[in-house]
Amino acid sequence: VVDMTNFYTQYKSIEPYLQRKTPKEPGQNEYFQSVEDRKKLDGLYECVLCACCSTSCPSYWWHPDKYLGPAVLMQAYRWIVDSRDEYTDERLDFISEDMKLDDCQNIGMCTVTCPKGLNPQQSLQTLIAMVKDLRLRRATEEAL
Repeated sequence: VVDMTNFYTQYKSIEPYLQRKTPKEPGQNEYFQSVEDRKKLDGLYECVLCACCSTSCPSYWWHPDKYLGPAVLMQAYRWIVDSRDEYTDERLDFISEDMKLDDCQNIGMCTVTCPKGLNPQQSLQTLIAMVKDLRLRRATEEAL
């Protein structure tokens, strides 16, 4: 039996659910999104959290207590790019702390080992770029 306690604790830490700052309008039952925005979630929501990608990741072997690993980070990305979620910057702030994201070495074993054929490496590369953009935006705002 595999002890997945650390993995699921890390998964829970990304708050994997829709978060909104604006309440629903009276009578509104759903948050709609465009077909284009919905397509951004393809290849992300299909993850079954088997953790094959995380267990094949050398960065996760070396720092499982600090680095979130490809599976959890891909799920964080899933919520960050969801057009209905309004906590993008807060989510990026969380994953940019410590070594939660920064330890990714872009080796790519995560994508090779995914039994569903998903691409966690691409999600991580995009997340790294998004965090970099957020830091640049904040530095620019502070300079003004």
